[in-house]
Amino acid sequence: MAKKVVATLQKGAGKNFTKVIKMQKNDAGAYSFKEEMVTNDSVKEFFKK
Repeated sequence: MAKKVVATLQKGAGKNFTKVIKMQKNDAGAYSFKEEMVTNDSVKEFFKK
């Protein structure tokens, strides 16, 4: 099933999006991951936050 989703995103409007993952450290010292689908133009803005 995962292959079908990936193949769908590689066609048409799916090429305009990128999956980004950002690692964040909380107050307790543990790391959490923030994962989003953003447009190709706003990838740098996502990591500036």
